[in-house]
Amino acid sequence: MFEDLEFPVIAAPMAGGPTTPELVSAVTAAGGFGFLAGGYLAVAALDEQITRTAELTGGKFGVNLFVPGSKSAVDLTDHHERMVTEALRYGVEPGEPVWDDDEYPAKLDLVVRHGVPLVSFTFGAPTSAEAHRVHEAGGRVAVTVTSPDEADLAAARGADALVVQGFEAGGHRGLFTDDATDPAGGEQYGLLALLRLIAARTSLPLVAAGGLVHGADVAAVLAAGASAAQLGTAFLQTNEAGTASAQRRALAEGGRLTAFTRAFSGRPARGLVNRVLSDLSAHAPAAYPQLHHLSKPIRAAAARADDPEAMSLWAGQTYPLAPDGSAASVVERLRAEAKAAVERLDRLR
Repeated sequence: MFEDLEFPVIAAPMAGGPTTPELVSAVTAAGGFGFLAGGYLAVAALDEQITRTAELTGGKFGVNLFVPGSKSAVDLTDHHERMVTEALRYGVEPGEPVWDDDEYPAKLDLVVRHGVPLVSFTFGAPTSAEAHRVHEAGGRVAVTVTSPDEADLAAARGADALVVQGFEAGGHRGLFTDDATDPAGGEQYGLLALLRLIAARTSLPLVAAGGLVHGADVAAVLAAGASAAQLGTAFLQTNEAGTASAQRRALAEGGRLTAFTRAFSGRPARGLVNRVLSDLSAHAPAAYPQLHHLSKPIRAAAARADDPEAMSLWAGQTYPLAPDGSAASVVERLRAEAKAAVERLDRLR
């Protein structure tokens, strides 16, 4: 599936703004591959992005969709009150904490109609019938997995590839089920350990994701059995990314720790530690996407104010090492670093 890539690096789908058609195109033109982030976008907006990306890439790209889960019945009153306090800082009202399916059926229809060549799914596996629809349209199916058991289920549902996500990754964990008693939502596997565990159970192509920002990281995961490396944080500061200015500044400063939080969305996600993450994570309920809608106006207001303290600053553990510049220059740097890493391995011969 990834054999025809000039360089086996994939630009991860980063929902909420960082991923743009221009970023996907730039990585593709440099010899890699890119995913559009379908999560949170309205169907019409995703349609426009697919059309634009197809024009820029000649049709060589993927789209990521969020698989909807069941509605949480947890009481959101306390978290809502805490968010009211945050909203007052910016002169806005919290959003309505409603559950929805992110227009998943309509988005699935859209990628099938466009014949998107690779459709990835996060927060769960598509049904066998949904995977069949993608296959019927000429596409392939990839599923983000965070454990060997999730890998087994995804394979049984018709996945053609697995995106193996280690706990080092920035943004949301792709957990199929969020364990509300665990701050991380479930068992935490390091990327290399998870690659080896899953490779022992399936022959499907594996895409490694989580904390990869250097060409030596790419070489390492290929040596561990991956067919390609998926990088998100490494592209957050590129010219083509839609990353907000306050997040760019926080990333460039490099002085913050990262941690998992449910405070912004109701699902465990790794981001830079800021005021909201510090103050609200301990009591944030497992209620996705209700908390996403609740915090959305506050996050948007903080971004307009260029204030990182109430934004969801998603980033992987290795973010201080992430480069800036053009996406093409990042890919070329990764390529040179990967080649140097391979040369260092000559001593193993």
